[in-house]
Amino acid sequence: MKIPLRVTVNGVPREDLVEARTSLLTYLREQCDLTGAKRACEEGECGCCSVLLDGTQVTACLVFAIEAQGRHVTTVEGLSEPQLLNALQQAFAENGASQCGFCIPGMLMSATTLLERNGSPSEAEIRRAISGNLCRCTGYDRIVAAIGAAAAQRRNAKG
Repeated sequence: MKIPLRVTVNGVPREDLVEARTSLLTYLREQCDLTGAKRACEEGECGCCSVLLDGTQVTACLVFAIEAQGRHVTTVEGLSEPQLLNALQQAFAENGASQCGFCIPGMLMSATTLLERNGSPSEAEIRRAISGNLCRCTGYDRIVAAIGAAAAQRRNAKG
């Protein structure tokens, strides 16, 4: 049985029909055509499917789409304007923080959450913030450097 879902995704109101047990990840990837959140472990362990639900980071594989009823979802695609990288994405590019890129959307969502709460995170705080995101390629050092660089850029921009 399909249920009507009204949700705002990346600032765009949507109305769709979803099966009751459809995950938010499946909804975003298959009905919204937003493939930035990756399907990996499907157990909430790797962080590759991280999105923001009303500003709170969640693993979309563990949330039913219907739980987003009347709420706001932000995916990695919603962090910037079309064809423009935001400061955090730019810092990842400039610091070579991405190798295969599979974990990067989740890392960006974790880093976004961190920087919204703490504009001057220490290296330990950055590492703690991304501890729920598994990366098999980079060794995390460049990711940590990129998040630190983005934090510094944000502080400098604020004067």
